[in-house]
Amino acid sequence: MDIENGIRFECQGSGNCCVSRGSYGYVYLSKKDIKTLSAEMKITKKKFIKNYCQETDNFIHLKELKKNKGNCIFLIDKRCSVYKSRPIQCRTWPFWPENMNTKNWNNDIAKNCPGVGKGRIIKKREILKQLKIDYENEINIRNRN
Repeated sequence: MDIENGIRFECQGSGNCCVSRGSYGYVYLSKKDIKTLSAEMKITKKKFIKNYCQETDNFIHLKELKKNKGNCIFLIDKRCSVYKSRPIQCRTWPFWPENMNTKNWNNDIAKNCPGVGKGRIIKKREILKQLKIDYENEINIRNRN
């Protein structure tokens, strides 16, 4: 992984990032995520949370279907059924701060995400933008914004 020269990445639609594994698990939601998803589904935020979310350690996250080994509730036939309005955490994948070291990238991300090494080169500027968005989203989630 070389952020200075950019990283070749293009989502391949494998759904691998939508399944819990190791340290990667829940899709945590900010208030903005809940608003976007509930509006897309044309239901109230309260009903969205009741039907599609759980709370763990005081954080709201999407339910996982345990019978399918931790699949996101919106993963249907290896595709995101809410892709257009997917949460910020999903939009910024794989450019999360914890992924941006060579060890994590090579030993986990590149092995589990078939989009790594494919498609166009994502320039450093865009990677930094995605990292900032993910970081700010995490702050919003922690502050319940």
